[in-house]
Amino acid sequence: MSTPKVEEKLYQNRYIVDESHPHIAIKDKATCTTCDHKACTWCCPAACYTADAAGTVTLATDGCLECGTCRVVCQDKQNIAWDYPRGGYGISYKFG
Repeated sequence: MSTPKVEEKLYQNRYIVDESHPHIAIKDKATCTTCDHKACTWCCPAACYTADAAGTVTLATDGCLECGTCRVVCQDKQNIAWDYPRGGYGISYKFG
């Protein structure tokens, strides 16, 4: 019996992306380059955050699970603006 990968489980969810009004944003990209741990890039269960070799963090809001982990791990910098998506947008869990 094989264990399903996280990507396979995330594929079961449905996302309705609000491109004109994202519910998460990085306040100041320059602040991310001074962050030593970049915890958002490895704590986000949906892998919405990535960092390049220069330390620039990029956010892709599609696929966000709306768990709020990013804003918790960024408490020291407080560089993430987070709010719930507008009605009708965001994640729709298929099985629950």
